[in-house]
Amino acid sequence: MSNFLTRAKSFLHSEDGPTATEYAVMLALIIIVALGAITGLGSTVNGIFGDVNTQLTGL
Repeated sequence: MSNFLTRAKSFLHSEDGPTATEYAVMLALIIIVALGAITGLGSTVNGIFGDVNTQLTGL
């Protein structure tokens, strides 16, 4: 049990835990921005292909 407490104290005093948390938050924000960009771009491309399809059908 003493070994566990020693490791827990060492982990809390080191900066590995907060650094990993910061990287996780940054990754989550990057994923959210990427999904928003892909969704917006997908809607735009879908509209363009729909217009092209309409024009080709009218020929």
